Amino acid sequence: MTANPYAAFLPSELRSATGLEPEATWWPWQGHNIHIARARRPEAPSRVLVIHGAGGHSGALWPLASLLAERGLDIAAVDLPLYGRTTSPSPERVRYDDWVRLLTDLVEAEHDERPLILLGASIGGMLAYEVAARSPQVSTVVATCLLDPRDRRARARMTRFGPLGVLGGALSLLARGRLATTMIPMHRVADLSKMSRNPELSRLCAADPLGGGSDVPLGFLASYMRYRHTPPESMTTPVTLAHPGLDAWTPIELSMRWVRRLAGPSRTIVLRECGHFPIEEPGVTDLIETVVGLAEHPHRRDP
Repeated sequence: MTANPYAAFLPSELRSATGLEPEATWWPWQGHNIHIARARRPEAPSRVLVIHGAGGHSGALWPLASLLAERGLDIAAVDLPLYGRTTSPSPERVRYDDWVRLLTDLVEAEHDERPLILLGASIGGMLAYEVAARSPQVSTVVATCLLDPRDRRARARMTRFGPLGVLGGALSLLARGRLATTMIPMHRVADLSKMSRNPELSRLCAADPLGGGSDVPLGFLASYMRYRHTPPESMTTPVTLAHPGLDAWTPIELSMRWVRRLAGPSRTIVLRECGHFPIEEPGVTDLIETVVGLAEHPHRRDP
């Protein structure tokens, strides 16, 4: 297996864990063949499901996941349809709602009585939140950001088009028709140059054919921008916002607008020195210690 190119961007003192190659597994779901990278630890008291965002995939996040596996946690990192090694019968028809339903079904299918932590990166943070709101099997959520796509301020920062908020308003309506199946490169929509404080890592993310270099249907983007996530006032699952402290793409205040409204337990951790893709120290250790701490002292939801 070829070396993971993302591992080279971890601080040198943390690269010892990156020699852990994931076990490639497959899960059939409604015609899709879902790739899930794993480090199985059946003796671990908790499990972690790693959820990527738009332009990411399990391989991109595996260097971080491997640091958790090194600490003895049971890790699964999923490739959602359109990304990574997952294959789909009709990629042009994949919608954000499919991601939510897929992950909810996966959580149910793999439930084994151990507490489950959902670790969501970028827009995968709100995706993890939504799945946790729907599934009693999730004990807690750790999200690097919590962006409400219906918030015009969030749309303005997430896309290349600033205040226009790509696919907001009228463009979102247009994408419901024949245009919905039109495939466009992800890097044309999102300004992936802001992915990392390291320009080389940002370029890798943008060019990666399994991630930011892939094509996505307009209908997927429109479905994401229109999606009504579970209101925070209804959310009872504990949520930890582990936000990069030097995120030039999605400022922490955008996520805090959501966090302040959460009905359930919440806390905020700032990942020191980290950009949007948290790869710098000491913030990487901040993230790992946060997840490990939750795994060792998990929240248990009432049945």
